[in-house]
Amino acid sequence: MSKIQELLSGKTDQIDYEKIVKDYPWIIKKGQDCILSPDSDGLLCGLFMSTYLDWRIKGFYDGKIMLLDKNISAKDCIFLDMEVFKKDIKSVGHHMVQFNKRKKPSNWDNYKNCIQLNNLRDYDGYNDFRLKYPLATIHLLIGIVGSKIKFKIPETAIRALFFTDGTFNVLFKYPENVLNWLNYLRANEESNPLKDVFENEKYSVFSLMKAMDEFFRKRDEISIIKERGDRLRISETDGSPVNIEGHNDFYKINSEAKERIEKFIEILSNLTNWKYNQSSWSWENLKLYKFTKSDFAGKKTRLNNKTFEELLSKKPLTWAMTNGQNIEYTLEKPDKL
Repeated sequence: MSKIQELLSGKTDQIDYEKIVKDYPWIIKKGQDCILSPDSDGLLCGLFMSTYLDWRIKGFYDGKIMLLDKNISAKDCIFLDMEVFKKDIKSVGHHMVQFNKRKKPSNWDNYKNCIQLNNLRDYDGYNDFRLKYPLATIHLLIGIVGSKIKFKIPETAIRALFFTDGTFNVLFKYPENVLNWLNYLRANEESNPLKDVFENEKYSVFSLMKAMDEFFRKRDEISIIKERGDRLRISETDGSPVNIEGHNDFYKINSEAKERIEKFIEILSNLTNWKYNQSSWSWENLKLYKFTKSDFAGKKTRLNNKTFEELLSKKPLTWAMTNGQNIEYTLEKPDKL
């Protein structure tokens, strides 16, 4: 038996969508304000939630910069595609955030308002890193919302839903883990719209390759140097803002970047039939927050129980384990929410 099969042995648990909705009723509440990660997963989440639940996109956050509608407070928003380590902030994410489940930090309940897939299965980086969730946040949202609202995923949407977060890469690279998570999400059930995505019998491998190739070509048509067409770039590597300019004492996404990302949103919208309502998306009159993003590798810090607890004592805003030996994290400095 291979190591991954050994790790997966006996893991037949399944998500309880009813319990998710009961514990986090805001996830299906209409008219919520949200903040997105500025990549394809975040953009898909925004399109999806605005289409079916009339959510409004009030800002973007990439770990270094956050842009937020001037009239909104972060605690009144739901962060999509990121886990916020604050009790009074709601968020949904899928990254590996727990280091060792046998030594949970005393302030672990800071995640009490966070729908976190790896935490739901009590997976950690020390024992279970190879079992971490391999898909994207949008797939989770489809399952949750689809448990309460009936809708169909069109075949054309599959290319967008396979592209995001490199889903198409992991399907055949880590098939055992993907299949286990699809079972956990109950993607094989007739009532689950994820079945339309992952058990679509009309897509042969060859036709899917052609469809993905067409998607990449459309993405590349709107890409420029240092600016991939499938993400809104709002910060440089050093954390300084980019594609942002002053506007009426606040800030806005500059016209060139906004035009590029709206073209990508249009591609996603045409494939999914999730409508892009421009009035639901905030592109200007934004407050700008600057944070400090670091990682253990860059600081030459060894990841262990002690250093993980030391990190949490600094009250990081967000973080994610990028491999078994490294964590990327964000501290609220110089700005605070």
